[in-house]
Amino acid sequence: MEGEEFAVGCFLSIKTTLGDEFEGQIISFDRLSNILVLQEGLESGPRRNIRLLKANHIKEFSLLRQDEDPLDVKKCFLDLTSLQAREDSAIRQAEADSERLGVGVTSEAQTLFDALSKTLPVRWDKTVIVVMNEVRVSSPYLPESVSGGTPAANERVRKVLEFERKRMQTRGTSQ
Repeated sequence: MEGEEFAVGCFLSIKTTLGDEFEGQIISFDRLSNILVLQEGLESGPRRNIRLLKANHIKEFSLLRQDEDPLDVKKCFLDLTSLQAREDSAIRQAEADSERLGVGVTSEAQTLFDALSKTLPVRWDKTVIVVMNEVRVSSPYLPESVSGGTPAANERVRKVLEFERKRMQTRGTSQ
């Protein structure tokens, strides 16, 4: 197929070798990789479905009409407020996720932390697991390593540690 047939802005009706049929506008065509970038549908708007398609996967196509460049910056709409909110949310989530990873701890310690975090609020204080901001679990993270907090909280953490260590032994992940 000739590259001229894939001019930016063309609206095409396409049938692929895999049986898909759709209409879309060419946003870009890369001759080197033979890939078309298409905006699906015949209408443009603030939300667009984009499809990447190898040109050799096109079984049939017909030109519906020629139009202007769909990526004309004067006509593109970017909701910067929404994008900024998504970025902020992603950063907050990444920071929260990184706080849940212990630095300089064994995989066993991380597994115990993850098990405790399923039912209790936990955080790392260097290599010490802090549960409910009062109970501390130090290396080697055994029930005997639990200190601080109320007797009830202390006992709850010990039981979770005992249960999780038994599960780890049955899975064969313990030493």
